[in-house]
Amino acid sequence: MNMKRTPATYYLLAVGLGLIGGVCLAQASERWQLNMLGAPWLVSALLLIAGIIIVLMARQVHKYAKGERKEMDPQFAVNALLLSKALGIACSALLGWYGGQALMSLSHWEAPFYKHIIIECAIAVVVCFIDIILGAVGEWFCQLPPNDGPESPKKRQQSERRRLATTAEKQLPKTADTQPPSRQ
Repeated sequence: MNMKRTPATYYLLAVGLGLIGGVCLAQASERWQLNMLGAPWLVSALLLIAGIIIVLMARQVHKYAKGERKEMDPQFAVNALLLSKALGIACSALLGWYGGQALMSLSHWEAPFYKHIIIECAIAVVVCFIDIILGAVGEWFCQLPPNDGPESPKKRQQSERRRLATTAEKQLPKTADTQPPSRQ
């Protein structure tokens, strides 16, 4: 399996889509008097706890890669990597979502209802930003050194040397005399 790091453009795209959604929700809330704005405190707390747990999982994979841990379930390593990627992307979208709500509510700062929503969203934005960083760190922790499989650089060099040696042997003229000529 050959997984790549999540490109930064994916994070930015998720933030942008979340921002659009948050702005649309804030406008709809004002227009139709919906009460869907804000981020409950529990959501921010659970996001932070999930980020910490995922980084701790990825840290175990990193210990295995460094040789500090003897055994590692491959499924655990894959799950830690996928959860790290999902944490980064999902929290990017949530950062945009809550950030959009907070930005659209700033014009109503004086109203206690909107003031509470802005504070909730600001805390959620900070937690989501921390989780994006934790997700990227988790991805980095899950990098494994290349094994000596066919795609490792060491094996590629060895196979290239073997191929060149075989080609060179084929190009040498074959003589019946296997003894090297003596110097006289």
